[in-house]
Amino acid sequence: MEHIDFSLVDWSRAQFALTAMYHWLFVPLTLGLSFIVAFMETLYFRTGNPEWKRITKFWMTLFGINFAIGVATGIILEFEFGTNWSNYSWFVGDIFGAPLAIEGIMAFFLESTFIAVMFFGWNKVSKKFHLTSTWLVAIGSNLSALWILVANAWMQYPAGMKFNPDTARNEMVNFWDVLFSPVAINKFLHTVLSAYVLASIFVIGVSAWYLLKNREQLFAKKSIKVAAIFGLAASFLTMVSGDGSARNMAKFQPMKFAAMENLYNGQQNAPLAVMGFLQKNKTETDPKKQDFVFKIEIPNMLSYMAFLDPNAYVPGVFDLVKGDKEHHILSYKERTEKGKIAITSLAAYKNAKKAGNDSLANASLAHFQENYPNFGYGYYANRDVNELIPSVPTTFYSFRIMVFLGLHFIALFLVVLILTNKDKIEQKRFILYTALWTIPLAYIASELGWVVAEVGRQPWVIQDILPTIAAVSQIKPVSVQITFWLFFVLFTGLLIAEIKIMISQIKKGPASEPSQN
Repeated sequence: MEHIDFSLVDWSRAQFALTAMYHWLFVPLTLGLSFIVAFMETLYFRTGNPEWKRITKFWMTLFGINFAIGVATGIILEFEFGTNWSNYSWFVGDIFGAPLAIEGIMAFFLESTFIAVMFFGWNKVSKKFHLTSTWLVAIGSNLSALWILVANAWMQYPAGMKFNPDTARNEMVNFWDVLFSPVAINKFLHTVLSAYVLASIFVIGVSAWYLLKNREQLFAKKSIKVAAIFGLAASFLTMVSGDGSARNMAKFQPMKFAAMENLYNGQQNAPLAVMGFLQKNKTETDPKKQDFVFKIEIPNMLSYMAFLDPNAYVPGVFDLVKGDKEHHILSYKERTEKGKIAITSLAAYKNAKKAGNDSLANASLAHFQENYPNFGYGYYANRDVNELIPSVPTTFYSFRIMVFLGLHFIALFLVVLILTNKDKIEQKRFILYTALWTIPLAYIASELGWVVAEVGRQPWVIQDILPTIAAVSQIKPVSVQITFWLFFVLFTGLLIAEIKIMISQIKKGPASEPSQN
């Protein structure tokens, strides 16, 4: 196996994580605010009340600012697949490229076609056509997310494909298996629903600021009511989709699930640690082992969450690394041996084909296909298998902080909705300040969801098939370091610009609407 430059791997991962996390600061607000704006314009269309038009145009302006800046980071993110992860792009280009192409052709053009009408069509097109354009922008934005998330879900659970040994590429054999895999469905629903929650909190928080300043009270109360209803519905659906995501994780990514729960030794009737604090184990030789200093747990709940059976067996980190014959779990050592056979058999097949030895080629191909499900483990045949364990504390804490913040959001939606209906919201300054300062918490929860998803599956770029050490481009680490800092400065500048423009627009407030469309 060729020399691995871990500096290159680490910097490539860092640069992609930087770009993805900055990009995700913009995306969820776009996804959620587009629908909130569409709902508000629908109320204007149905009631004819010019106040709803005024409200719609204000939030539409903030949507436009966020949308424009978010596009820049998204373009850079997609280019990085070719610049920093060219081996990955070659290995899966026939599959991974398809949903990205559809995203560009169908969803992005749908957005860009009607977004001009949405912003500049007021008083130029009919109310019905303008409303239709607004809804199509919202649908297009979310369709963009669908195809990106389908691509990401395929990396977590590579369905609907077959490896072509002649080209050394994965090829799609069933588009519908890729699109409708259980991981893709749950990832899309959970991600976009959480984006709706974030956008709802943003609207409520900004509206709370107006009430604190004793400005635009009617505007603020109407905005809060729409956002609270939308956010509350999205929150409950986020919980349902998150439950489905956890079961998919337990089934298809058991190591991520074990890390998320700090479960080292598998067990039946496994309890769920609702909260806890970890420290490194000082008595065992394994440096990755984490012990609970303190925890609150619910008996049998983890088994039920994973398999809908309180008596089910949930494998732990050690079971997956060392193997468990009773539960038919191969050890990582066994899987690395099978992966090594797959890698060497592929090389033997190509050499035999080149030499015209069909019998040897067929035998090598059979060995390869038998062991291909463990192909990626072969890259760790002469390495410490503990490298295949993700960061347990990062995954464990990220998941719990995200969940606790989600519960806080539900409580906030309920409280502000009740107070708004009773017309008492402007009197509760503590609640208004809480709503305002919940805006950054929503962004933290959103980012932590991706931390769980991506850190938890390390070191895999494609689960069990391609690790990061085999996916990077063969370039000099210094070039990645330079672009990392350039992107950091660029993205930080874009973020500061967005915040300043947003704050300026919010302080300016909604424009008066003298005439009705």
